[in-house]
Amino acid sequence: MAWNPSPQVAAARDYGKKFKQKMVVILAVNEKGLSYASYGDTKALCSEAKVLADVAFDAIMEHYK
Repeated sequence: MAWNPSPQVAAARDYGKKFKQKMVVILAVNEKGLSYASYGDTKALCSEAKVLADVAFDAIMEHYK
């Protein structure tokens, strides 16, 4: 798995390690809009977490059209 040094992914990775979760998706909302970070314990899980995050992000954006 490629290392992602972004602080958002680091937070997702830390959450996963602290709470023994293999995949983590964090959705965040602020005055600039919606963002997310995803993490998976392996390359395959990381890819799956990204897919889940994209689906969640798209569903939220569709809801607020």
